[in-house]
Amino acid sequence: QVQLVESGGGLVQAGASLRLSCAASGRVYSMYTMGWFRQAPGKEREAVAAISWSGDSTYYVDSVKGRFTISRDNAKITVYLQMNSLKPEDTGVYYCAEGNRVTTHQDLAKGNGVNYWGKGTLVTVSS
Repeated sequence: QVQLVESGGGLVQAGASLRLSCAASGRVYSMYTMGWFRQAPGKEREAVAAISWSGDSTYYVDSVKGRFTISRDNAKITVYLQMNSLKPEDTGVYYCAEGNRVTTHQDLAKGNGVNYWGKGTLVTVSS
């Protein structure tokens, strides 16, 4: 059974940086598209970033372009989200997601083809 475990969330001030990690346990290799979603209070969950299994292709929602960077280390079966210049509107629970064998980064960006979800890590950005 694959489990995705997020870490790295916390309370920071606007302008600060955080690095989220998502480690996949129960797996010895990683050949799946992975991504990060977030859900702000009172809002629907949205895709923040996605990355192909090779790392060659990425997706970012417009509101984080230039500030967030998604990356992965397939040897460690871990995906990261480096978040810089954080804003209060970045506040929310951040979830890691893994696609199935045919899920592309564009699919995951639409919330399609998700095989596994993590339980989430809370990011709070104060003004």
